[in-house]
Amino acid sequence: MIRRLISLPLIWVAIGLIVAATHQFFDHLGSIGGVLSAILAVLLWPLVLLGVHIAIGI
Repeated sequence: MIRRLISLPLIWVAIGLIVAATHQFFDHLGSIGGVLSAILAVLLWPLVLLGVHIAIGI
């Protein structure tokens, strides 16, 4: 049971990293806004797959 609780968040983040990378969110890490956008894209990857563009302009 504990292994499943640990592995689900890791799988979520791994998929998020792949989705964010394929949608070029890691290309603009030169600013705080780019970093925050990439973090949100990793955590909210289902929205990215649905076409929502997550961009924070700071």
